[in-house]
Amino acid sequence: MPDILRTIIRSIMLIIGLFIITKLLGKKQLSSLSFFEYIVGITVGDIAGTLSMDPDLSLRDGIASLVVWSFVPLAISTISLRSRVFRRIVEGKSTTFIENGNIIEENMRKERYSIDELLEQLRKKSVFKVADVEFASLDSNGELSVLLKKAKQPVKYEDLATEWEEESTTVPVLIDGKIIEENLSRTGLDCNGLKAKIQDNGYQLQQVFYAEVDTKGELNVDLYDEYISSHFPDFDHI
Repeated sequence: MPDILRTIIRSIMLIIGLFIITKLLGKKQLSSLSFFEYIVGITVGDIAGTLSMDPDLSLRDGIASLVVWSFVPLAISTISLRSRVFRRIVEGKSTTFIENGNIIEENMRKERYSIDELLEQLRKKSVFKVADVEFASLDSNGELSVLLKKAKQPVKYEDLATEWEEESTTVPVLIDGKIIEENLSRTGLDCNGLKAKIQDNGYQLQQVFYAEVDTKGELNVDLYDEYISSHFPDFDHI
């Protein structure tokens, strides 16, 4: 068989294999990938390209390598969905850089993030003054999330019809049905107080998938899908 034909056949097989792998790994956008997933993507692409161009390499061994590099992140993603502790170890957690308009230098040093890099990321989001920022955090995928102060946000329809209020940030206090005690203490609530608030509104703790508290003390909850049929299918305000 001519070398060119062999290369074409190997390339087509690898393209089909990569298509199947990407379908299995899901629809995450590049900006949503964790650092580990990003490295896996580069490695899988490099393996496929090398196998496609080098006929001396064993196609069987190469495919075995692709399978290993592809299904390890798939297994990690599956475990991460079931365990918040494992998810934080693998993907990390967001780090607050600006809170109540103040830069938290200690957190920036932990992430090895300079003030110049912070200002650059703010400018990319059309924010040119740190004083205009109410809250900013570095997410686990490397993206900077920014909440402007109420006075600096674009005017919305509800702003014209309601009394002006300062924007409030939220703190997750329950994720995947588990209470996050380190966050709960920041809201002035304890476990019993959180359970009591949920029960006062006709829910049980085991029915709640996610809950967050804003700076005004208001609690928003999202139920597990199997419990939504008996309640409104949206966030309920407590």
